[in-house]
Amino acid sequence: MVLVGATGLVGRRIMARSGQRPDIRLTAIARREVPLPGGARMEMIIADPEDWGQVIAQLAPDVLACALGTTFRKAGRDEAAFQAVDLQLVLRCAEGASQARVRQFIGMSSVGADRFSRNLYLRTKGEMEQAIKKLPFARVDMLRPGLLKGRREEDPRGKERLAAMLSPVTDLLMNGSLRQYRSIPAGVVADAILAMAQMRADGRFVHDNDAIRAAQLRGSVKKPALAGE
Repeated sequence: MVLVGATGLVGRRIMARSGQRPDIRLTAIARREVPLPGGARMEMIIADPEDWGQVIAQLAPDVLACALGTTFRKAGRDEAAFQAVDLQLVLRCAEGASQARVRQFIGMSSVGADRFSRNLYLRTKGEMEQAIKKLPFARVDMLRPGLLKGRREEDPRGKERLAAMLSPVTDLLMNGSLRQYRSIPAGVVADAILAMAQMRADGRFVHDNDAIRAAQLRGSVKKPALAGE
Protein backbone atom coordinates (compact mmCIF):
# COMPACT_ATOMS: atom_id res chain seq x y z
CA MET A 1 0.00 0.00 0.00
CA VAL A 2 1.20 3.51 -0.83
CA LEU A 3 0.18 6.42 1.40
CA VAL A 4 0.10 10.10 0.48
CA GLY A 5 -0.74 12.68 3.12
CA ALA A 6 1.47 10.82 5.57
CA THR A 7 2.35 13.86 7.71
CA GLY A 8 -1.24 14.81 8.57
CA LEU A 9 -3.51 13.78 11.43
CA VAL A 10 -4.73 10.51 9.89
CA GLY A 11 -1.60 9.79 7.86
CA ARG A 12 0.66 9.77 10.92
CA ARG A 13 -1.65 7.29 12.62
CA ILE A 14 -1.67 5.03 9.59
CA MET A 15 2.12 4.95 9.72
CA ALA A 16 2.13 4.30 13.47
CA ARG A 17 -0.27 1.38 13.12
CA SER A 18 1.40 -0.13 10.06
CA GLY A 19 4.02 -1.77 12.26
CA GLN A 20 1.26 -3.83 13.88
CA ARG A 21 -0.04 -5.03 10.51
CA PRO A 22 2.28 -7.73 9.13
CA ASP A 23 -0.25 -8.23 6.33
CA ILE A 24 0.42 -4.74 4.94
CA ARG A 25 3.63 -3.39 3.43
CA LEU A 26 3.49 0.40 3.56
CA THR A 27 5.35 3.00 1.51
CA ALA A 28 4.70 6.66 2.26
CA ILE A 29 5.36 9.53 -0.14
CA ALA A 30 6.01 12.97 1.34
CA ARG A 31 7.52 16.29 0.32
CA ARG A 32 9.80 16.38 3.37
CA GLU A 33 11.36 13.88 5.71
CA VAL A 34 9.67 13.25 9.05
CA PRO A 35 10.64 10.79 11.80
CA LEU A 36 9.06 7.39 11.33
CA PRO A 37 6.98 6.07 14.23
CA GLY A 38 8.71 3.59 16.53
CA GLY A 39 8.26 0.04 15.28
CA ALA A 40 7.04 1.14 11.86
CA ARG A 41 7.61 -1.47 9.14
CA MET A 42 7.68 0.82 6.14
CA GLU A 43 9.72 3.13 3.96
CA MET A 44 9.29 6.79 3.04
CA ILE A 45 10.05 8.35 -0.33
CA ILE A 46 10.73 12.09 -0.47
CA ALA A 47 9.61 13.77 -3.68
CA ASP A 48 8.19 17.02 -4.99
CA PRO A 49 4.37 16.86 -4.99
CA GLU A 50 4.42 17.62 -8.71
CA ASP A 51 6.08 14.23 -9.20
CA TRP A 52 3.91 12.16 -6.85
CA GLY A 53 1.72 10.80 -9.62
CA GLN A 54 4.79 9.51 -11.46
CA VAL A 55 6.26 8.02 -8.29
CA ILE A 56 3.00 6.19 -7.56
CA ALA A 57 2.87 4.90 -11.13
CA GLN A 58 6.42 3.56 -10.79
CA LEU A 59 5.66 1.86 -7.46
CA ALA A 60 2.42 0.38 -8.87
CA PRO A 61 1.00 -0.68 -5.49
CA ASP A 62 -2.15 -2.70 -5.02
CA VAL A 63 -3.73 0.08 -2.95
CA LEU A 64 -3.34 3.87 -2.84
CA ALA A 65 -4.48 5.48 0.41
CA CYS A 66 -4.84 9.25 0.21
CA ALA A 67 -5.04 11.24 3.45
CA LEU A 68 -4.21 14.56 1.81
CA GLY A 69 -5.97 17.67 3.03
CA THR A 70 -5.35 21.27 3.99
CA THR A 71 -7.45 24.15 5.26
CA PHE A 72 -8.53 27.42 3.72
CA ARG A 73 -6.46 29.25 6.35
CA LYS A 74 -3.29 27.24 5.62
CA ALA A 75 -3.82 27.92 1.93
CA GLY A 76 -3.61 31.65 2.63
CA ARG A 77 -7.38 31.99 2.29
CA ASP A 78 -6.90 31.50 -1.44
CA GLU A 79 -9.46 29.26 -3.17
CA ALA A 80 -7.10 28.19 -5.94
CA ALA A 81 -4.34 27.30 -3.47
CA PHE A 82 -6.79 25.27 -1.38
CA GLN A 83 -8.08 23.34 -4.39
CA ALA A 84 -4.51 22.78 -5.61
CA VAL A 85 -4.11 20.37 -2.69
CA ASP A 86 -7.55 18.99 -1.86
CA LEU A 87 -8.58 18.51 -5.49
CA GLN A 88 -5.77 18.78 -8.01
CA LEU A 89 -2.99 17.03 -6.05
CA VAL A 90 -5.37 14.26 -5.02
CA LEU A 91 -6.40 13.76 -8.64
CA ARG A 92 -2.80 13.81 -9.86
CA CYS A 93 -1.95 11.03 -7.42
CA ALA A 94 -5.07 9.07 -8.36
CA GLU A 95 -4.45 9.41 -12.07
CA GLY A 96 -0.88 8.16 -11.64
CA ALA A 97 -2.25 5.18 -9.75
CA SER A 98 -4.95 4.42 -12.30
CA GLN A 99 -2.41 4.53 -15.14
CA ALA A 100 -0.44 1.85 -13.27
CA ARG A 101 -3.63 -0.20 -12.85
CA VAL A 102 -3.69 0.13 -9.08
CA ARG A 103 -6.66 -1.92 -7.88
CA GLN A 104 -8.00 0.22 -5.04
CA PHE A 105 -8.17 3.88 -4.04
CA ILE A 106 -8.98 4.85 -0.43
CA GLY A 107 -9.58 8.55 0.07
CA MET A 108 -10.38 10.99 2.86
CA SER A 109 -13.43 13.10 2.14
CA SER A 110 -15.78 14.74 4.65
CA VAL A 111 -19.27 14.43 6.05
CA GLY A 112 -21.50 16.67 3.96
CA ALA A 113 -19.33 16.48 0.82
CA ASP A 114 -21.37 17.81 -2.11
CA ARG A 115 -20.05 19.11 -5.43
CA PHE A 116 -23.01 21.51 -5.59
CA SER A 117 -22.44 22.99 -2.11
CA ARG A 118 -21.83 26.70 -1.66
CA ASN A 119 -19.24 25.82 0.98
CA LEU A 120 -15.79 25.68 -0.63
CA TYR A 121 -14.54 22.83 1.53
CA LEU A 122 -17.58 20.60 1.01
CA ARG A 123 -17.82 21.47 -2.68
CA THR A 124 -14.15 20.62 -3.24
CA LYS A 125 -14.53 17.29 -1.45
CA GLY A 126 -17.61 16.51 -3.54
CA GLU A 127 -15.79 17.36 -6.77
CA MET A 128 -12.87 15.18 -5.71
CA GLU A 129 -15.18 12.24 -4.98
CA GLN A 130 -16.93 12.57 -8.33
CA ALA A 131 -13.65 12.71 -10.27
CA ILE A 132 -12.10 9.74 -8.45
CA LYS A 133 -15.15 7.55 -8.99
CA LYS A 134 -14.77 7.99 -12.75
CA LEU A 135 -11.24 6.57 -12.77
CA PRO A 136 -10.83 2.87 -13.61
CA PHE A 137 -10.12 1.55 -10.13
CA ALA A 138 -11.70 -1.80 -9.34
CA ARG A 139 -12.59 -0.49 -5.88
CA VAL A 140 -12.95 3.02 -4.46
CA ASP A 141 -13.51 3.72 -0.76
CA MET A 142 -14.41 7.27 0.24
CA LEU A 143 -14.41 8.01 3.96
CA ARG A 144 -16.68 10.78 5.20
CA PRO A 145 -15.83 11.17 8.89
CA GLY A 146 -17.34 13.75 11.18
CA LEU A 147 -15.13 15.86 13.42
CA LEU A 148 -11.68 14.24 13.55
CA LYS A 149 -10.21 14.05 17.04
CA GLY A 150 -6.51 13.74 17.77
CA ARG A 151 -3.43 15.84 18.44
CA ARG A 152 -2.07 17.50 15.32
CA GLU A 153 1.70 17.77 15.27
CA GLU A 154 2.17 20.98 13.30
CA ASP A 155 -1.29 22.24 12.39
CA PRO A 156 -3.16 23.56 15.43
CA ARG A 157 -6.79 24.37 14.65
CA GLY A 158 -8.42 26.41 17.40
CA LYS A 159 -12.05 25.88 16.41
CA GLU A 160 -11.45 22.17 15.87
CA ARG A 161 -9.81 21.81 19.29
CA LEU A 162 -12.76 23.56 20.94
CA ALA A 163 -15.24 21.36 19.09
CA ALA A 164 -13.31 18.27 20.17
CA MET A 165 -13.41 19.40 23.78
CA LEU A 166 -17.19 19.80 23.58
CA SER A 167 -17.75 16.59 21.62
CA PRO A 168 -18.53 14.31 24.61
CA VAL A 169 -21.64 16.44 25.13
CA THR A 170 -22.50 17.43 21.57
CA ASP A 171 -22.17 13.84 20.30
CA LEU A 172 -24.96 12.78 22.66
CA LEU A 173 -27.27 15.31 21.01
CA MET A 174 -26.59 14.03 17.49
CA ASN A 175 -28.93 11.14 16.77
CA GLY A 176 -30.66 9.75 13.71
CA SER A 177 -29.40 11.44 10.55
CA LEU A 178 -27.12 13.65 12.68
CA ARG A 179 -25.01 10.68 13.84
CA GLN A 180 -22.76 11.15 10.84
CA TYR A 181 -21.65 14.51 12.25
CA ARG A 182 -20.42 13.05 15.54
CA SER A 183 -16.72 13.18 16.38
CA ILE A 184 -14.46 10.24 15.63
CA PRO A 185 -10.84 9.57 16.70
CA ALA A 186 -8.28 9.83 13.91
CA GLY A 187 -6.87 6.49 15.08
CA VAL A 188 -10.19 4.78 14.40
CA VAL A 189 -10.17 6.20 10.87
CA ALA A 190 -6.58 5.01 10.35
CA ASP A 191 -7.48 1.49 11.52
CA ALA A 192 -10.47 1.47 9.17
CA ILE A 193 -8.28 2.46 6.21
CA LEU A 194 -5.85 -0.36 6.96
CA ALA A 195 -8.78 -2.78 7.21
CA MET A 196 -10.29 -1.55 3.94
CA ALA A 197 -6.97 -2.20 2.18
CA GLN A 198 -7.68 -5.91 2.73
CA MET A 199 -11.24 -5.83 1.35
CA ARG A 200 -11.54 -7.51 -2.03
CA ALA A 201 -15.07 -6.72 -3.27
CA ASP A 202 -15.16 -4.38 -6.29
CA GLY A 203 -17.29 -1.26 -6.41
CA ARG A 204 -17.65 2.30 -5.19
CA PHE A 205 -18.22 2.68 -1.44
CA VAL A 206 -18.91 5.70 0.77
CA HIS A 207 -18.33 5.29 4.51
CA ASP A 208 -19.85 7.53 7.17
CA ASN A 209 -18.86 7.42 10.85
CA ASP A 210 -20.80 4.23 11.58
CA ALA A 211 -19.39 2.45 8.51
CA ILE A 212 -15.86 3.58 9.40
CA ARG A 213 -16.22 2.13 12.89
CA ALA A 214 -17.66 -1.09 11.45
CA ALA A 215 -14.68 -1.41 9.10
CA GLN A 216 -12.32 -0.90 12.01
CA LEU A 217 -14.01 -3.70 13.94
CA ARG A 218 -13.72 -6.01 10.94
CA GLY A 219 -9.96 -5.46 10.89
CA SER A 220 -8.03 -8.62 11.64
CA VAL A 221 -5.65 -7.06 14.19
CA LYS A 222 -6.93 -5.86 17.53
CA LYS A 223 -4.78 -3.09 19.02
CA PRO A 224 -4.88 -0.96 22.17
CA ALA A 225 -5.52 2.74 21.60
CA LEU A 226 -2.41 4.89 21.32
CA ALA A 227 -1.90 7.97 23.46
CA GLY A 228 -3.56 11.08 22.05
CA GLU A 229 -6.03 9.13 19.94
